[in-house]
Amino acid sequence: MSGRQGNKLPSNLPQLQNLVKRDPASYTEEFLQQYHHYQSHVEIFTFQPDKPSKELAELVMFLAQVAHCYPEHMANFPQQLKELLSYHHTVLDADLRMTFCKALILLRNKNLINPTSLLELFFQLLRCHDKLLRKTLYTHIVSDIKNVNAKHKNNKVNTTLQNFMYTMLRDSNPTAAKISLDVMIELYRRNIWNDAKTVNVITTACFSKVTKVLVASLKFFLGRDEDEKQDSDSESEDDVPTARDLMMRYATNKKTTKRKKKLEKAMKVLKKQKKKSKPEVFNFSAIHLIHDPQDFAEKLLKQLENCKERFEVKMMLMDLISRLVGIHELFLFNYYPFVQRFLQPHQREVTKILLFAAQASHQLVPPEIIQSVLMTIANNFVTDKNSGEVMTVGINAIKEITARCPLAMTEDLLQDLVQYKTHKNKNVMMSARTLIHLFRSLNPEMLQKKFRGKPTEASLEARIHEYGELDAKDYIPGAEVLDVESQKEKGGTQEEADGWESASLSEEDNEDGEWIDVHHSSDEEQQEVAEKVKSMPIEERKAKAAAVSTSRLLTQEDFHKIRLAQLSKELNSAPGKAAKRKNIEIDDEEEEGRGELLSLRDIEHLHKKPKSDKETRLATAMAGKTDRKEFVKKKTRINPFASSSNKEKKKHKNFMMMRYSHSVRTKNKRSFREKQV
Repeated sequence: MSGRQGNKLPSNLPQLQNLVKRDPASYTEEFLQQYHHYQSHVEIFTFQPDKPSKELAELVMFLAQVAHCYPEHMANFPQQLKELLSYHHTVLDADLRMTFCKALILLRNKNLINPTSLLELFFQLLRCHDKLLRKTLYTHIVSDIKNVNAKHKNNKVNTTLQNFMYTMLRDSNPTAAKISLDVMIELYRRNIWNDAKTVNVITTACFSKVTKVLVASLKFFLGRDEDEKQDSDSESEDDVPTARDLMMRYATNKKTTKRKKKLEKAMKVLKKQKKKSKPEVFNFSAIHLIHDPQDFAEKLLKQLENCKERFEVKMMLMDLISRLVGIHELFLFNYYPFVQRFLQPHQREVTKILLFAAQASHQLVPPEIIQSVLMTIANNFVTDKNSGEVMTVGINAIKEITARCPLAMTEDLLQDLVQYKTHKNKNVMMSARTLIHLFRSLNPEMLQKKFRGKPTEASLEARIHEYGELDAKDYIPGAEVLDVESQKEKGGTQEEADGWESASLSEEDNEDGEWIDVHHSSDEEQQEVAEKVKSMPIEERKAKAAAVSTSRLLTQEDFHKIRLAQLSKELNSAPGKAAKRKNIEIDDEEEEGRGELLSLRDIEHLHKKPKSDKETRLATAMAGKTDRKEFVKKKTRINPFASSSNKEKKKHKNFMMMRYSHSVRTKNKRSFREKQV
């Protein structure tokens, strides 16, 4: 019995933890013994909080693991841990601090702590100079808020935390403010905190003096980082097997056609599941949720004018202001003179600045303000002293601005720009033609008669609305076509009913199986309907369209016919003119409206590819050349360090030395056959 070991439970905490979880009532005394040990260690710790203590760390983790087994004894344990962390987190040993945080996370996962108070403590701990701790806390905060809102939105917790976030974004510690902002942005992207309050809290970060916080908030509103964080939900998808797991299963088993088909099917299912679980991305929805965009834009402009940040940050501020002005149709008249200062061909990133000027223009801006921007672009870009690319970019920018604010274009400026239709540079010529095409649909009267093209029904109706004029219609344009068609359909159904009756009667008399004429709608009928509508006066058309709009429920087919009728106006010639085209074929995705935001391609679009310089051509040629070493005879030697042979030396000898040698003199005497061998 001397070799037998005694009971090691007091010192072997993992074994005691296992036994306590199995039978808590039987091991209450051992648990209380460890709990008293913990309390004594805590008293020692309070005298020297900066000293590491391995025993205290082990006891804390043990108590956190078995806390749910003894809720009455452990009622004050979570609160004591939180107090220790909040008072001593700045001087605590890094490992001990991490242990305390992990114990609190464990208690929270067992639902023994209120989430609000714990998350507020964790946000305060983000001030610590411990990167691993900050990363752990960030992951827990995001996942915990996600779990709280898993079944339904917990508005009480959300409101408390959002109010606390508002103070954290103004924290003096830049690291804590940045991580708090990252938490809010991540929760918004995951569709957990996608409400207006979250967005408006993030707007306060746009005025931060910390550059990292400012840039992160601007990127959020500009919709950047979407591609970089597409896999942000990968942590929550642990239960779902990945594509790599499926491939590994296939690779380790025997390769058969059945297993290959099974793999392909599994990959399809996985792809479908990922699409379902992926949150819906709303492009630029954050900009729409801002409470007071006018005040926000004015403050941003004031910050931009006094900004001493890098040029890239200024560009982001300009981009956000232009989007706000364009989407919400704001009045920010000081923004346009500010942008005009940068409208020079030699300016860095000038195409983006032209894009901002186009985005910030809309129909409610007074035309005089946009006119000054147009004249600046025309004078600085669209001149013969500049290169063709610069002129093309200038004309493209003018076209995009006038498409959004047509009243800004004057007849004199338009006549000057239209003359570039015959320019020697193809890019300039094509840009001028697109401008002509735009005004053919907007207001053909502003163009000279030779540039108007063949007049169509749509061009006769086209006109630019006066400043502030609202064109509200009490009918659906083009609905007059449906009235005629519906009558014909009714007539057609009656004819078909008569046809069925006559057919049933004639079956008894004639059993020879003769053909019966059945009425079908065709393209010719549609053209007849269009011609009848075309012959009506305009007032009668409007009255008929209003009657159809108020008396019928329109189906998708009806709307498709209306679109056909409206598009036919652009193709059909005006009354008294020769027809242009007869057949109309359209797709359902055609003729989408002009979006809220422009792309840089609209400004930089070149119809002809520019000539590449010598360096680019040389690089392309070298890239196309393949490595020809494989076609060369490989010189292999048994000993790589051996000297060259006499045969190799002969190749490098001077010809005058070899001229009278036997091999050279007999060379001419050899036959063709011998030379080939």
